[in-house]
Amino acid sequence: MIESLSLIDAVMPDVVASRQQQAHSVKNPVVKTETNNSNGEENSTNNFSANHTENMEVNGGVEIPSRRSTILRGHESEVFICAWNPTKDLLASGSGDSTARIWNMSDNIGAGPNQLVLKHCIQKGGTEVPSNKDVTSLDWNSDGTFLATGSYDGYARIWTTDGRLASTLGQHKGPIFALKWNKKGNYILSAGVDKTTIIWDASTGQCTQQFAFHSAPALDVDWQTNTSFASCSTDQCIHVCKLGMDKPTKTFTGHTNEVNAIKWDPQGSLLASCSDDMTLKIWSMKQDTCVHDLQAHNKEIYTIKWSPTGPGTNNPNMNLILASASFDSTVRLWEVERGVCLFTLTKHTEPVYSVAFSPDGKYLASGSFDKCVHIWSTQSGSLIHSYKGTGGIFEVCWNSRGDKVGASASDGSVFVLDLRKS
Repeated sequence: MIESLSLIDAVMPDVVASRQQQAHSVKNPVVKTETNNSNGEENSTNNFSANHTENMEVNGGVEIPSRRSTILRGHESEVFICAWNPTKDLLASGSGDSTARIWNMSDNIGAGPNQLVLKHCIQKGGTEVPSNKDVTSLDWNSDGTFLATGSYDGYARIWTTDGRLASTLGQHKGPIFALKWNKKGNYILSAGVDKTTIIWDASTGQCTQQFAFHSAPALDVDWQTNTSFASCSTDQCIHVCKLGMDKPTKTFTGHTNEVNAIKWDPQGSLLASCSDDMTLKIWSMKQDTCVHDLQAHNKEIYTIKWSPTGPGTNNPNMNLILASASFDSTVRLWEVERGVCLFTLTKHTEPVYSVAFSPDGKYLASGSFDKCVHIWSTQSGSLIHSYKGTGGIFEVCWNSRGDKVGASASDGSVFVLDLRKS
């Protein structure tokens, strides 16, 4: 059953069109998750320009001109994920075409961005053949020397910045849904459909410890320290685990549907979780019940991000905030101390799959299946910039300098928005 599922089917169970059809028409993938939305595809362009006029008058949101965008073509299927290298202007992307790619977006590369193609292959009868499985997750280590990828073929892989496969990590029995380097860069953590999470030794590629505490697929993981982490699952539970311990150090229960994502705040003291039960919950190691149960979205919450602000960050004088992105087509910004919603960002017209804070915490980028990337002020909640791409947006991310936003889309495109003053 799982074998025939791809990431897009798992994430978007309502997609009706067959994968075969999609493979033949990457230009027109099915991106609708709801049929009751009055914004038909045919009028979405007009809709955007109408909104755009309104933005100019009301919020001052300026459409990013095409000369400030670079469209990166090469992937042959949906691009689920993208991530900037923390030290160089290299953008990594991962796709349903069983490749990851590294795009060099430095200003000094002359003719334009070149791409390294990281082919995900498996051994069959002594030869290497393409896995034909989606690349579901990717993460750079903190000094930007290695890229880890997770795939639907059940393997995690470590690559060098020049696209060489350094090691293959094989222990999961089935697709990998998430993987993360720890800050120190000596361990990689992965979450699998096999209900387990694994800590890998990055230097040897060996499994250091496998944790089998969930009773259903593990969907996300996040490091708290270099040796402790949290995991969440479709079993509605969250476990906090530590290397060397054979039981969770803490288990949080309270969600009433699958838990899609978890994130520790910058200090590792509060854990945020979001779920198909439409709630966002904040947990602390000091208590068993949630600190806040934030109920405002009226559809599933797909992802959450903490701002890089407050104590222990590069922006200590700014308040810590949390962003949540939902299938109700809104993004909400929360002040966590009091558990209040500061702003509801309502320009998107389709499910929002991704949000990302700029490194200085002043801006939030959001990407939706309405094909738009919006950039908002976190201080005022107003729309600053907008850009409409050619496919539904799965992921948005900022480079380390905070002057470029990368995005990846359902039509196989990846694009970069240059936000420097021209």
